[in-house]
Amino acid sequence: MAITRDPETMHGTPVFRGTRVPVQTLFDYLEGGDTLEDFLEGFPTVSRALAIEALEEAKQLNHRTPPIKLRPRTIRQMAAKPLRP
Repeated sequence: MAITRDPETMHGTPVFRGTRVPVQTLFDYLEGGDTLEDFLEGFPTVSRALAIEALEEAKQLNHRTPPIKLRPRTIRQMAAKPLRP
């Protein structure tokens, strides 16, 4: 597994195996328009193979998790309820 979580490492934040680099950092780079190469230059402890493996794991997790579907009446019901102090 390329992505690990350990309460003793970065307070349980998902990191690249064998590093303290949060996986979210890669997603932030890519979402910001940077390339994988840009990320790898900034984080030399993460190899290209490890980054690609982590992306594949994340992709598999995303496909296994069904999207949350809310019915319109559920949304209306939630909006009608007053917020508790």
